[in-house]
Amino acid sequence: MSQPVTKFTTPVSLVVDAVLVIGFFLFIYTIVSPHVPSNDKSMIMLWGALTAACMSGVFWLAVQMFRVVLSAQRAANRK
Repeated sequence: MSQPVTKFTTPVSLVVDAVLVIGFFLFIYTIVSPHVPSNDKSMIMLWGALTAACMSGVFWLAVQMFRVVLSAQRAANRK
């Protein structure tokens, strides 16, 4: 018999991760927007947001991998 597959993420953990990613996006945007080489406010907002979005995507993947690995290790230690 195969063992039942357990999920390592829950809806609550996804909401917590979403809040962390939004906070990270805002933090990174405030850091990168002054470094955009333009005087046009719309270009500064566009490229600052695009850069922050890319970095936030990587942050989201890292948080998800961390959460899944931590949950799997805890489950393995209980057995």
